[in-house]
Amino acid sequence: MSAHSTTPRPPCYTEPVEASKQNVTLVIEEDLLLAARKIALDRRTSVNQLVRQYLAGLVEEHSRKRLARARLSQMFRTGLVSVGDRTWSRDDLYDR
Repeated sequence: MSAHSTTPRPPCYTEPVEASKQNVTLVIEEDLLLAARKIALDRRTSVNQLVRQYLAGLVEEHSRKRLARARLSQMFRTGLVSVGDRTWSRDDLYDR
């Protein structure tokens, strides 16, 4: 399709790259690409957008897990709960 064509491009083609975005070349099997194009078409988007959404979700999930681990680690260092003073002895536990 030439640059002067007035026919709109199907959504499965790459959109123009903005200044803050980078191009990435992927090598994937033809069957996988065709299936991805069908999904993109059903969702009225592009394969490019599907990949961006997947990667954004992957990064977000990784960040959430890292934050959760940091919070959990802090809780273990400071104590999860306050139980107060111990008023019993080990012998009391086994007293029958």
